[in-house]
Amino acid sequence: MHRHLQHHQHQQHIREPAALLDIAIDDKRHGERRVLHGLRLQLARGEIISLIGASGCGKSSLLNIVAGLDAAYSGAIRLGGLRQRGASGDIGLIFQEPRLFPWLTVAQNIAFADDGANAGRVPALLEQVGLPGYGGNLIKQLSGGQAQRVAIARGLYTHPKILLLDEPFSAVDAFTRMKLQDLLLRVAREHGLTVLLVTHDIDEALYLGDRVVMLEAAGAPPAIFDVGAARPRGQRCRSGAALAPLRSAILDRLHAAQAI
Repeated sequence: MHRHLQHHQHQQHIREPAALLDIAIDDKRHGERRVLHGLRLQLARGEIISLIGASGCGKSSLLNIVAGLDAAYSGAIRLGGLRQRGASGDIGLIFQEPRLFPWLTVAQNIAFADDGANAGRVPALLEQVGLPGYGGNLIKQLSGGQAQRVAIARGLYTHPKILLLDEPFSAVDAFTRMKLQDLLLRVAREHGLTVLLVTHDIDEALYLGDRVVMLEAAGAPPAIFDVGAARPRGQRCRSGAALAPLRSAILDRLHAAQAI
């Protein structure tokens, strides 16, 4: 089965359109420990990539580099062919925790990037994330799921082309998580976003991603699995029933990588 997947992956690579985001990380270290090495990954416009791998394999490091928050690496990040240097409004980042300022209102948190210069966009963004009329609320008045919706609205505020998410739904209950997953898919479609999502949940990776990219040992090329399921995806995709063979192949590869 794995040989078949590799062949399918190769064919998929040949068919890929011109990349919107081109990631080339020659080397990234934390002290003496090499985290990423020789990593090449391209994301097409409108594509959703689920990034998985064992703890410590460099997933969050990769997101920080792409977001422009970490310049201590060799390589280059290109967006639309242009090399990125530092943080950019074209690339939004949503963390595992909402990281909102409790002393500011919801609207002030969303518009924080430009000190509210374009705060007129906030009501529409709140409408899109299912929180109409919440602009004046304080953060302490929100549930965990509502706070993460505010974080998504803040991520959309600068009109990004790329949205990066680092395990954004891991801190909420299962029902809220499903709601937020569907919210992400909807806003990605409406805003024409290209998405790179870190997750430890294989079912989430398959439900959200067009491709699942598994990081392994530094220097090893990532394992790439083409999900191939059309959108919108139904309950059989969410439950894993429709993608059971692919899920099994990913788990086998993940277990093999952890055993090395």
